[in-house]
Amino acid sequence: MKHWLLPLGGAALGAVAGAVAGIFLGVLSVELFDISCFEGYCGFVVGFCFLPLGLLLGAAAGGVFFYRRAKS
Repeated sequence: MKHWLLPLGGAALGAVAGAVAGIFLGVLSVELFDISCFEGYCGFVVGFCFLPLGLLLGAAAGGVFFYRRAKS
């Protein structure tokens, strides 16, 4: 039972951390590349590009990390 529960929790934790990192990198890139905020475009770039990408990558990395940790 514990064998699948630890990777699932790791994926959830990684998803939250990845989403926060995605928001941070999105806001940083908006400021760095001077993306227009006309009609909220900069918010859409962060919310629909960087946040889901960070969430998916964080969930995958967290799941794999905790899966390997549970096997050892």
